[in-house]
Amino acid sequence: MDVYEAVDSRRAVRAFSDEPVPKEVLERVLAAATRAPSSGNLQPWRVYVVTGEPLAELKGRATARALAGDPGDEREYPMYPAELTSPYLDRFSAAAAQRYSALGIERDAPDRPTKIAALNSEAFGAPVVLFCYLDRTMGPGQWGDAGMYLQTVMLLLRAEGLHSCPQVMWTMYRKTVGQTVGAEDGLALYCGVAVGFEREGVPRLRTGRAGMTETVSFIGV
Repeated sequence: MDVYEAVDSRRAVRAFSDEPVPKEVLERVLAAATRAPSSGNLQPWRVYVVTGEPLAELKGRATARALAGDPGDEREYPMYPAELTSPYLDRFSAAAAQRYSALGIERDAPDRPTKIAALNSEAFGAPVVLFCYLDRTMGPGQWGDAGMYLQTVMLLLRAEGLHSCPQVMWTMYRKTVGQTVGAEDGLALYCGVAVGFEREGVPRLRTGRAGMTETVSFIGV
């Protein structure tokens, strides 16, 4: 798979099979991803790979919190700006409507938030979740570095025939995650990434993207 195909086929999959992901594949991907760029070569990410019984226990604890209506742990960083305006709000709303319609969750259903939280806390059935942390002393530049690192990981997963779904939702249950992975107090959870093989026979959602001319300007060309 060339890099263009990997980029084009990468999407947030929300239905995974229970087929195990070989450890050697994960090791190959994560070893190659160390070449991701980072300012000053700080390589600020710290990743925990959770699978098997520890992941099953974590999913169970997080799902129990979700189904109980637990609002989650206090946020260490905002998931989105407090007030989204156009065009960002338009893109967000359109994608959310597509996403949860594909999952069979009605937009106006009173239990919609609980259903969404429960699906997320099960990592959509993924057999592996990567949890990415950063040292709390790191700034916006290093958070950007972590994003580039995770994109590198997700593209390499595509080269291995795997899919992924980045999940900032896990920060809502960061204390539960921290207990499972044994993260040091000085680390902040950036997000989780569900990893696995896509389950067959489910609707495949591909959200739209803004045209290049909406986000790119050529100067002097």
